[in-house]
Amino acid sequence: GTSGGGKSTLTKLVGRFYDPTDGEITLDGVPLKELSLSQLREEIGYVFQETYLFGTTIRENIRFGKPLASDEEIERAAKAAYAHEFIIQTKDGYETHVGERGIKLSGGQKQRIAIARLFLKDPAIIVLDEATASLDNTSEKAVQDALDALLAGRTTLTVAHRLSSIQHYDLVIVLDQGCVAEMGTYDELIAQKGLLYQLAEGESAYE
Repeated sequence: GTSGGGKSTLTKLVGRFYDPTDGEITLDGVPLKELSLSQLREEIGYVFQETYLFGTTIRENIRFGKPLASDEEIERAAKAAYAHEFIIQTKDGYETHVGERGIKLSGGQKQRIAIARLFLKDPAIIVLDEATASLDNTSEKAVQDALDALLAGRTTLTVAHRLSSIQHYDLVIVLDQGCVAEMGTYDELIAQKGLLYQLAEGESAYE
C-alpha cells in the first residue's frame, strides 16, 4: 500500500503495541489477548528499516537476542546472517565497539547484525518493516540472502517497499486508507489489474 495506508500499524497490532477496537487477532486460533505480552513478544522478532545498535561490542549487540548465549552460538548466528566475514575484518572482530563511541557500520552491516540477533533468538514469527528500504543494491542483496535463510519455516509478516521481495509470498494484502483493498497471491493480484498492479506499474516506471 501507499504511505499512511496502515501497514506499520498492522505490524504493531500483531505485537500488541495496540489492541484492535473491533474484532480480534488470533495466533494459531488463540486470541492474542489470551497470551501474556511476554509470551507473545518472546515469539516475535522484528527487523525495521533503521537498526538500533547499542554502544558496546558487536558480540554483545548480537547477544542481546539471547543474553545467556555462548560465544559459539553468537558466531554461528553471525555466519547464518552472512555477517561473520565482515565482522572478522573489523579492527577487533567480535570485540569491535560500535555506536557513538566506535566505528560506524554501513546500513547493510547493521541489518545483518540485527538478523544475527534473530537467528540467536529463534522466534517463530518474524515481522519485517521495510527492512531493506534504505540500502543500496549491493547491501540489499547481502541482507536479502540473510533474510531468506532466516525466514525459512517461520511465519513472516512483511511490509515491503519493493514488490519483487514479496512475489513468492503465500499471501499478499494490499491496504488502502487503513482497509484491506485486495488479498491473494502476487500473480492473482497482478492479473486482476487493481491496486497492486498499479503499484507494480508505478515501480517499473520509477526504475
